[in-house]
Amino acid sequence: MAAAADSKWKDTALIVIDMQNDFILPGGPMHVKGGEAIVPNVIKAIEVSRSRGIPVIWVVREHDPLGRDVELFRRHLYSSGKPKPTSKGSKGAELVDGLDIKDGDYKLVKTRFSAFFNTHLHSYLQGVGVKKLVIIGVQTPNCVRQTVFDAVALDYETVTVVVDATAAATPDIHNANVFDMSNVGVAIPTLEEWCKSDD
Repeated sequence: MAAAADSKWKDTALIVIDMQNDFILPGGPMHVKGGEAIVPNVIKAIEVSRSRGIPVIWVVREHDPLGRDVELFRRHLYSSGKPKPTSKGSKGAELVDGLDIKDGDYKLVKTRFSAFFNTHLHSYLQGVGVKKLVIIGVQTPNCVRQTVFDAVALDYETVTVVVDATAAATPDIHNANVFDMSNVGVAIPTLEEWCKSDD
């Protein structure tokens, strides 16, 4: 069974984006209001991926505590006396409870919205033969959307966003961005639909 699963899903990878304390927990400096509600679905998507032999790629933000690698519009958040979102080694940069990087998973650090921007993600995926991406995490209009559009531009055969394992500040923002992604050929199943799917 495992061998069949490995063969069937061998060219697919799951990308989990920014499921970190500073984004997910209430009171976090980068809190995404819809983030906490999707944690159970993110956990389930990861479990299903592992059972299918799909590699899990954890994409996280980790910034210099002085903010020297942060976008210009966010550098004020790293000034003296202010919280320093997802700074390297901080509790806020850690994955939210219930999510764990396991042997065989891969962690990639980014400092911008897209997981592809100034990272080696594309080279890594090409190296392991991945042609299809499944994307979950936060938040839909920023890091999820930018990663998805870059994946489309890079000609991945299929790009899938599990709609109830991704979230934004409000349902309206989430739904508008999901609509935009669907218009460029991105698959947008629910978690239940994806779990029942064959590809």
